[in-house]
Amino acid sequence: MNDTTLPRATFASIADSTVQDWAAIKGHYVPFAQGLADRVLAHLRLLDGDHGGFPIDRLQHCLQTATLAQEAGENEEYLVCALLHDIGDTLGPYNHADVAAVMLKPFVTPEHHWMVEKHGIFQGYYFFHHLGMDRNLRENFRQHPGYDMTAKFCERYDGPAFDAAAPTLPLSHFEPMVRRVLARPRETLYVGITET
Repeated sequence: MNDTTLPRATFASIADSTVQDWAAIKGHYVPFAQGLADRVLAHLRLLDGDHGGFPIDRLQHCLQTATLAQEAGENEEYLVCALLHDIGDTLGPYNHADVAAVMLKPFVTPEHHWMVEKHGIFQGYYFFHHLGMDRNLRENFRQHPGYDMTAKFCERYDGPAFDAAAPTLPLSHFEPMVRRVLARPRETLYVGITET
């Protein structure tokens, strides 16, 4: 992953860094950033075989969610959000939606980001009451412009995507979409360093 032929920064404290140090860092950063899609797809594959008690494993659920969204004609960015909405399950079992949302934020519209970020609360409408929780927590967001989009995401795509018999597109079908969406951030603090 690290190219040992490229120069490295020499500072011991970032306060002492120089333009030359940051040129060296940028030389490493750009190829690293360009490998993001590979790392995201590799992390998504960690969900394969991890069913957590659900009828299908978490990867199949993500693929099925994206498949349903594609069948309904959603755009490519939406499909990538559908595919990656539960990627945070391994690193954030207590806040998986936040993990997925923060990863996607630089690359997607604010509406899609909000949908991913809040989908866990909205999905709870269908099962929170079985756990002694308030299934209507999503009502706290009733006035938010993203309410209807997120409710639709859970009702039509995320919620029904646990069917072991449903036809599901393979990850290879969605990989080019992930690569395109994650190729260039829309919004980032580091815009200057991401340009070659």
